[in-house]
Amino acid sequence: MEKITHVIDGHLVPSANGETFVSIGRAPWARVALGGDADADAALAAARRAFDDGPWPELPQARRSAALHRLADLLDAHADELARRDTRDAGKPYAAVAGYEIGAAAQELRDHADLARLSAASTYPRDDGLHIYSRYPPAGVVVAVTPWNFPVPLAVSKIGPALAWGNTVVLKPAEQTPESATRIAELALTAGIPPGVLNVVHGYGPGGVGERLVGSPLADRVTFTGTSAAGAAVAAATGTRLPPVQMECGGEAANIIFADADLDRAAELSVRGAFGNSRQICVAATRLYLQREVFDTVHTAVVAGARELRLGDPMDPRTALGPLVSREQHEQVLGYLETVAVDGGEIVTGGAGPDGWFVRPTVAVGLAPDARAHREEIFGPVVVAAPFDTEDEAVALANDSVYGLSASLFTGDTGRAHRVAARLHAGIVWVNTFGVRDWRAPFGGYRRSGVGREGGEFSRAFLTEPTSVVMGG
Repeated sequence: MEKITHVIDGHLVPSANGETFVSIGRAPWARVALGGDADADAALAAARRAFDDGPWPELPQARRSAALHRLADLLDAHADELARRDTRDAGKPYAAVAGYEIGAAAQELRDHADLARLSAASTYPRDDGLHIYSRYPPAGVVVAVTPWNFPVPLAVSKIGPALAWGNTVVLKPAEQTPESATRIAELALTAGIPPGVLNVVHGYGPGGVGERLVGSPLADRVTFTGTSAAGAAVAAATGTRLPPVQMECGGEAANIIFADADLDRAAELSVRGAFGNSRQICVAATRLYLQREVFDTVHTAVVAGARELRLGDPMDPRTALGPLVSREQHEQVLGYLETVAVDGGEIVTGGAGPDGWFVRPTVAVGLAPDARAHREEIFGPVVVAAPFDTEDEAVALANDSVYGLSASLFTGDTGRAHRVAARLHAGIVWVNTFGVRDWRAPFGGYRRSGVGREGGEFSRAFLTEPTSVVMGG
């Protein structure tokens, strides 16, 4: 079996106590260093030294940005390797990872590097002779915890802005997908990013190395992406210490289709938005609300589109949906499918797939708004469709959720588009499109979908210590 190590202070190292855990993709394939308190402390100490004593925070911004551009180029150069690693770890279709995810992550890294280089500070003119201006020095050591559904892009979404603004990082990737994080840290060293600036520690969250990292007094910032339950654990671990914490948590997004929409395009994007990555996406459009007069038309098109999606070997370029990430995730999704009939609904298409943690793209109807499959984050390829009559009813259904990460709507009426978008309780609203991200724009959610926002100047505010300087005569 292969061995995956931590990356601490520029070195690939096993756990201090020698413990490992087995990484299981389609079969057990690697032994991964199981981080404990000593490993967390060593990584934090390395990041602290690299920040307090090392050159990274003091480098001219142009040199930091150039190093991040080199890392982005290396991600592109190693796209095939990184994609194979994530496909092996998570069962993700290789074609999607190699063809889009790695390139998008590399471009995001460049965008953060350029934004940090080009961003301006502020001056505040006064009439009394004083000169006031703002500075944005780096915050310090950033602990980043990332999930398994998009291992490279979500690691980069934490690493990129943190490093661009001069911080050092300790990354704890999800235990289900450890491999690519170690490789990114190796590539960072190759790109000329100094030892200790980017450290990677593997292991578990609550009760494990993750809890030790986020609770440490050496962590100046904590940034997390994962489930709402795990986010609550992060909040508990950091609560008494009060470091700034940014969390992007769960979602169960509404997708509203009005009768005046381009129905063919709406149905096509609804299939993509609901079932991409086997719906293991926090922004997946899984609550499908269709205006009553077009319910049958759009519902039929979505069902047909779901049935066309090919399940299979994630290395096969024809595969649209691979297996779910783990046995536990597979069992959880099948458990939700069992609740549909119990709660009075009907599965129109889909259900359990072939052996190997597969679930077919599933569409359910007839469920009340309080049904479990309608309200809880399933994180598998399951969509619940329901009719509505009026704009007010559509908005009320969409906002009737403990989540508020994203929403989408389709309409041919520009006034309605702006009006409904303004009323939806979601951190990002897509109108007549789906899934588009601009890294300059804020990203985050309402309620149990998280705390704070990522992206552009929002990342700068979180990852720096904005400071006012008042100059007298």
